[in-house]
Amino acid sequence: MGKMLENKVAIITGAGRGLGREEALLMAKEGCNLVINDISGADEVTRECEKLGAKAVANFDSVTDFKKTAEMIEQAISEFGKLDIVVNNAGIIRDRMIFNMTEQEFDDVVAVSLKGTFNLTRHAAVYFRKMGKEDPKLKNFGRIINTASDSGLYGNVGQSNYGAAKSGLATFTLIVSRELSKYATVNCVVPSARTPMTTDLTPKLVGFMNTKTKGGFDIFHPSHFAPLVVFLASDKARKINGEVFRAIGDKVWVYRGWRAVKMIQNDGKPYTPEVLAEQVKSELMKGLPSKTEGLATPNILFG
Repeated sequence: MGKMLENKVAIITGAGRGLGREEALLMAKEGCNLVINDISGADEVTRECEKLGAKAVANFDSVTDFKKTAEMIEQAISEFGKLDIVVNNAGIIRDRMIFNMTEQEFDDVVAVSLKGTFNLTRHAAVYFRKMGKEDPKLKNFGRIINTASDSGLYGNVGQSNYGAAKSGLATFTLIVSRELSKYATVNCVVPSARTPMTTDLTPKLVGFMNTKTKGGFDIFHPSHFAPLVVFLASDKARKINGEVFRAIGDKVWVYRGWRAVKMIQNDGKPYTPEVLAEQVKSELMKGLPSKTEGLATPNILFG
């Protein structure tokens, strides 16, 4: 059986550790040539990928820099002759309750997670579109994979900045997937894994993130998430576009967001505040599904 990413070329941001590192290592094993981007640790992961037989180069630029992300595309083409895959994995957290959050803490998180994804996606889109127009036989050859978060799907207290950025990424994915459908697929992945971001910066999660099943399966090991990214980056995922996938351990969910769950109406007459006050409480909000319906519970995860 051939390797799933044989002779493909990918840029992975935030690949110096954690999920990005695991994604890079598995992509290298599957035959992919790589630009490993991170402000620290990129050189070490590059060497690890080379030991696996892949060609890899390091890049230490910040994804917040619009010009530098364009240069990442140029670096991939210069080193390997083309670009097939972009994995937008870079992100930071600056947790704070809203009444304590500074403007800088909000701006920094949005700059890396949301604007950084826009920057690299925008430049990759230009390249994918150009190549697709020059050679229609390529069809939707490009792959863009964005990384969201449970905080963006369900909301975590103290993460209004991070959650807003990650929720925005899911919507960004849906829109861009339509705009680029002739030239590339654009999908979003939502990991739950044990990484420096989820343990070093959030110590209260250490115990939970180290929990194993009765059979000894290490549910939150970051390597378990990488296969989903490799699959979505491959030609086998050509028909999968504009989707949001969440993965934990041995489980993968596909999400559909912002769907109406209930409606009230006023018999062809405009609502008044008084009528709304009566009907919203007695009819619209009665019997609604939980806001966290579908959220993986410990019982679901641990079996």
